[in-house]
Amino acid sequence: MSDVTVTETIWIPMPDGARLAARRWLPAGAENAPVPALLEYIPYRRRDRTRLRDEGMHPHLAANGYACLRVDMRGSGDSDGTKPDEYAEQETQDGADAIQWIAQQPWCDGNVGMFGKSWGAFTAFQVAALRPPALKAIVPVMGTDDRWLEDIHFCGGVLAGDNFWWGSIMQLLNAFPPDPAIVGHDRWRDMWKERLYAMTFWPAQWLRHQSRDATWRRGAISENYDAVDIPVFYIGGWADLYRNTPFRISQHLKGPVRVLMGPWAHLYPHEAKPRPRVDFVAETTRFWDRWLKGMRNGIDDEPPLRLWVQDSVAPAGFHDVRPGRWVEEPAWPSPNVSQQTLWLNAGTLDPEPRQGAEMSICSPQTFGLSGGDMCSFG
Repeated sequence: MSDVTVTETIWIPMPDGARLAARRWLPAGAENAPVPALLEYIPYRRRDRTRLRDEGMHPHLAANGYACLRVDMRGSGDSDGTKPDEYAEQETQDGADAIQWIAQQPWCDGNVGMFGKSWGAFTAFQVAALRPPALKAIVPVMGTDDRWLEDIHFCGGVLAGDNFWWGSIMQLLNAFPPDPAIVGHDRWRDMWKERLYAMTFWPAQWLRHQSRDATWRRGAISENYDAVDIPVFYIGGWADLYRNTPFRISQHLKGPVRVLMGPWAHLYPHEAKPRPRVDFVAETTRFWDRWLKGMRNGIDDEPPLRLWVQDSVAPAGFHDVRPGRWVEEPAWPSPNVSQQTLWLNAGTLDPEPRQGAEMSICSPQTFGLSGGDMCSFG
């Protein structure tokens, strides 16, 4: 976009001397008239792994008047250091320190928002719980408030198959080298060796913690909901793993909470399946305008929960579209929801039990054999 200036790499210094690599998008005139900033802070290599996805969001948010930064976490991409585990305390503190640094830059007016999907959603919650003063609002997309209750490792105490495949993907990403063109030809090999020698096999680490211990309580805002007191706009999907988090945070967080739940699997809503999709940039810009720019744009007067109620469809391995309708709720628990007991009678569901013909259920033995993923990408 002609009115947005892109800087491939800027360096964000940490208090211990490490540097985090970031790509930056600035709207026109931000150097002379500072604007709020938006931070996406994840370990997925901004120069290759998420390059196309970043292009679909950050330039458009910048064109709407926000300085946008896509930051590689410590130990990933071109940033210094190593990654000992997901959601380490150092990682969360780095996020808070990055926000402080961003807020002090001449192109930032001191107000920062944070967003991200999956890992980025976890981190947005975790950094918000540290309460950096410049962080004014967050948009977590498909992440959880409770790492033991609702994540890819264990579910209800049962080991998920995703623990292995997800950990194997991170094993690969953690082993990738930085780009010598960015970090320098004199440094990249030593940085790469440091990562390789520091690597552990994360799935094995996680298997050593088969109960709700300190490993899972770390970074779970459900341990102290009161720590997150800024506005939150949560975006989730019925085909995603993290289906219950938005309702828990709506009930327990003290600050303003908005929820958008579509039919989607584990992707941003503007690229997700099943359809219908939603314009992520447009939806979140209204939220950012309210809480980072102070605009009274009517968002406070709207129902805080907007949910896609899916029509019944025949089971299938893939749905391109899930028919249904949007509904809105004023709060959660909703005053519009009530419980009703129905009895499975012969061929019907009735409010009372009655005698009828004998029924049998004959599911094929192969049903569900390919349905083992906790976290579907659609």
